[in-house]
Amino acid sequence: MRFRDIIGQEDVKRKLILTAQQGRVPHAQLFAGKQGVGKFQLAIAYAQYLNCQNPTDRDSCGICPTCQQFEKLQHPDLHFTFPVVKTDTADTCDGFMDGFRQLVLQKRYFSLDDWNNQLGIENKQAVIYEKESGEILRKLSLKAFGSGYKVMIIWQPEKMNIACANKLLKLLEEPPEKTLFFLVSEYPERLLPTILSRVQLIRVPPLPQQQISQALAEKGVSQQTAGDIAHIAQGSFYQALQLVENKEQERSFFDDFVSLMRWAWLVGHRKDYDALLRLRQWSLKMADSKVGREKQKAFLQFVQKQIRENFIYNYHTPQLNYQMPPESDFSRNFAAFIHSGNVEKIIAELDRAERQISQNGNAKIIFFDLCLQMIVLIKK
Repeated sequence: MRFRDIIGQEDVKRKLILTAQQGRVPHAQLFAGKQGVGKFQLAIAYAQYLNCQNPTDRDSCGICPTCQQFEKLQHPDLHFTFPVVKTDTADTCDGFMDGFRQLVLQKRYFSLDDWNNQLGIENKQAVIYEKESGEILRKLSLKAFGSGYKVMIIWQPEKMNIACANKLLKLLEEPPEKTLFFLVSEYPERLLPTILSRVQLIRVPPLPQQQISQALAEKGVSQQTAGDIAHIAQGSFYQALQLVENKEQERSFFDDFVSLMRWAWLVGHRKDYDALLRLRQWSLKMADSKVGREKQKAFLQFVQKQIRENFIYNYHTPQLNYQMPPESDFSRNFAAFIHSGNVEKIIAELDRAERQISQNGNAKIIFFDLCLQMIVLIKK
């Protein structure tokens, strides 16, 4: 992966290239920033640049044997560590490496949820286990394949358990010669202070709206839609891609959100018992096993976002609202019913429902109870 393949982040790219040109490459660096801004991609491009046989003043050459191996993520001196879930046949990253490479090469911008889906896990936490520290030491103790750097990229280092993190401290402080650690984190505050004290922080900022919009337009998204999505994405190209890919699902979620709120309002304000029957039918539809728990949780997260957006809508600051046109059109009339007297309680009920779904609760009871709570809270 080359720097030119990464959207924006020109200042970060220049700083990284300058460290290579000046021969002042820190042995342990932490790439920190929100999801989808290009942290992981920058770490790979930086590793490729440092090992490229014919680098320019702006990028790796892309054609030398080293670059070709890096493009496939298969260079012997490029190593990855990432969260996994133990199975009967694998308990370290090596057992999952093919799937991880496939995800990186196919999606480029991806999330921990994408990786969990690739692993096929639900209701489990992927972790970097203690045993991985021994694998890291073993790999970095091997003789380098080329004359460049051995690079260990640790994705989601905040997922290291305490034992693994403590065992890496000495290695981070005094790594083997020409060995680099690139930690890529969305939540650096969750890392041990002793880890943070041993790395140089590289802050990767949110992407400007214009850059996201332009990148979407290059993928065939209409200019108007690209602009709307870029605003909602809040600096994350990953979020922008998700909005494009899940457009149909988002539309379905919005329709279900409108139905929930409209019928709850009719029952609460007009005692419309036909609407109550419709709410019951709505809850049964949402609880259908064919929907699946992941989609149910995603819907509840979507509704929480819409409630927040409707609350903010009342302050008449469009630049702070992150909604597509149909959503803002609905908020024009609905937002007045989301106010300081009920917004926290509504969010709390939605969060409670999401947790209960995650804990394999009875979806029929959970969704109908949510309907009843919305009737009471929207009436306030």
